Amino acid sequence: MHRTLLVHVYGWLLLLPAAVLLIAFTHYPAIASLAQSFFSPKSALYPSRFIGLDNYAQMAADPVFWKVLKNNVWFAVGTVPASIVIAITMALWVNGRIPGRGLVRMAYFTPTILPMIAVANIWLFFYSPDIGLIDQVLANFGIRGHNWLGRPETVMGCLIVMTIWKESGFFMIFYLAGLQAISPELEEAATLEGAGRWHYFRRIVFPLLMPTTLFVLINAVINSFKLVDQLFILTKGGPDNASSLLLYYIYQVAFSFLDESYAATLTVVLLAILAVLAIGQYFLLEKHIHYQ
Repeated sequence: MHRTLLVHVYGWLLLLPAAVLLIAFTHYPAIASLAQSFFSPKSALYPSRFIGLDNYAQMAADPVFWKVLKNNVWFAVGTVPASIVIAITMALWVNGRIPGRGLVRMAYFTPTILPMIAVANIWLFFYSPDIGLIDQVLANFGIRGHNWLGRPETVMGCLIVMTIWKESGFFMIFYLAGLQAISPELEEAATLEGAGRWHYFRRIVFPLLMPTTLFVLINAVINSFKLVDQLFILTKGGPDNASSLLLYYIYQVAFSFLDESYAATLTVVLLAILAVLAIGQYFLLEKHIHYQ
């Protein structure tokens, strides 16, 4: 009995550092944000007071909130499927016997290790009007320069392309690990049965990659709602909030407008959206997952 108690205590002590960090930087901020969303902002003249759901009513009537939420939905729709498809394609390519396979893998993964601020500065060189690389190439064909980041109809597409370039290599690593876990005997058996490469991928490889796809999909959706570093360098949310995303709007409300209570309200909504999306994806895809 005494030995069993010591084992349990030892186990909890091993978990303690991670548990403290998780509570301090995840659970406590979420609960504190929820509590603060029911209070008015505090100032030097007026103390904070309980106002119930007034902040949520303000959010529901806030046109900027709905605009940035719509932007974030389109950003997720543009980045998540494309990143996953490209990641699978790259993983299939570098998993084969190709010349310089290690170099190709490194080239695909390199954008992942770059900080988003550095990536934004790199792509700023591409998108700069007239002097940027894109406009310099188009000028050779007689096409005039374009303000890619200064026009509402192109700015979101520019952010989506840059994010796909940054994220695909990261997801490729997980698909590559998933492919290497598949027994080569399955491919040999499929070849003996006369299955083509596409049929083998669609019927065998992709179903076996579904656990990886679920993991990547949840992470990709979460990333699409939390990647805002590029906005500080490229657009500051402009023009006219055309490129502003929900987390960037929360930052503006908290640190530019100094309305911490409304920022907490937006944070609670963001957490709720991510929770619903993650749980929904899990239950919708779980029945399609085949574990080896």
